[in-house]
Amino acid sequence: MHKRTLIYFLSVIIFAIACNSEYTSKKKGYFDISLPNHTYQSFDKIDFPYDFEYPTYGRIAQDSTYFDVNPENKYWINVEFPDYNARLFLSYKKIGGNALYKIKQADGTYKDSMGINQFQLLVNDAFNLTNKNDVIASSILDSAMVTPNNINGVFFTVGGNAATAHQFFLTDTTSNFIRGALYFDASPNADSIRPVQEFLRKDIEHLINTLKWKSTNNNTIPVEKI
Repeated sequence: MHKRTLIYFLSVIIFAIACNSEYTSKKKGYFDISLPNHTYQSFDKIDFPYDFEYPTYGRIAQDSTYFDVNPENKYWINVEFPDYNARLFLSYKKIGGNALYKIKQADGTYKDSMGINQFQLLVNDAFNLTNKNDVIASSILDSAMVTPNNINGVFFTVGGNAATAHQFFLTDTTSNFIRGALYFDASPNADSIRPVQEFLRKDIEHLINTLKWKSTNNNTIPVEKI
């Protein structure tokens, strides 16, 4: 009898403590993503003006359009990451070469116009394209860089829920200019994609540090920050 009474009072005490304990909600979380080790392979096509190393879990693709714009040349490629719904767009331009531009007309239509790829205009375009994210970006940081292969460029880090958090351009200032931008095939959410974003940033940095021009004139001039 005493044993049954004791069990009853212990149950009441435990219930009372549980009812008076402070409730703590669980934090919102996201699915855990398994990320592989960083391993690389070479992209070195004979007729391309550049080569670099890219991840073994990526693949090279050439699209017929680049955001609904026809590529200027066949050297515009993507490094796709199908496991993460992401792709790194790489657009190459020959400094001093001919370029096809879309000029908006008064009636809203666009007309093709031929022009020349001027170095300073290419740099300005790279900054302008990145700054298009300033409406939703919490910050935009640009850092001048010189790679181990003595190639100059600028790396952009865009904070917040921007469409692309990592962009860059590399150039020798006289002949070659390449711009890169990482995009995800999903609505931008900095919290959910941050682990993959930072994982792929290391791969972008490796690509940048291993990229080389194939032209014979590889002299460079430091790029001034705009």
